[in-house]
Amino acid sequence: MVIELDNTEEKIVEATFGILQKEGSKKATTKRIAAEAGVNEVTIFRKFESKKNLIKITKEYYVARFVGKLEDIFEFSDDDEIADYLNRCFYKILDIPENDFSIIKIAMEDVRAVPDRKHLISNFTDIVIEKLEDFFKFQIEKGKVREINPKVLSLMCFSMIFQSVILWKIYDDRHDVENKDYSDDFLDLLFNGIKP
Repeated sequence: MVIELDNTEEKIVEATFGILQKEGSKKATTKRIAAEAGVNEVTIFRKFESKKNLIKITKEYYVARFVGKLEDIFEFSDDDEIADYLNRCFYKILDIPENDFSIIKIAMEDVRAVPDRKHLISNFTDIVIEKLEDFFKFQIEKGKVREINPKVLSLMCFSMIFQSVILWKIYDDRHDVENKDYSDDFLDLLFNGIKP
């Protein structure tokens, strides 16, 4: 879903996102957003009708941008080898700028705020799991992976990639592990299991 914004709307959405990522929605008053965006407060209401609608559109706009990046990252070709593909995906996610990851943090806060509805975070998880599942189905068809449930395999890989990214990019918690070692160790476990 692509959200089209004119220049003024984009400035307002960017200002809103900046406040949301630093301080949360309670601090994102229309007066403060207007000041950050360099527009009149009335313009916010003319363009977005309400603060609630502005915040909703802001989240949807940044989710759509992030999902587009994830779709590109998890695309695969017929020639991709499993280890190369997973490594490439892992490193490309780590290369996404820090600011883009703020939408994950905002989405995770959204889960706590409204626990009984489909959350923003589902947009990220669904697209990555779907792309990984398609990749593993294709690898099974090619005979590169034994007959196993591709959904389980995709969930396992997603967990490793997503959890790493959340810990490393959002919370800056690396547990003293180098990217290359982490990726190599994960692939070793994936291909060789844990038995001695």
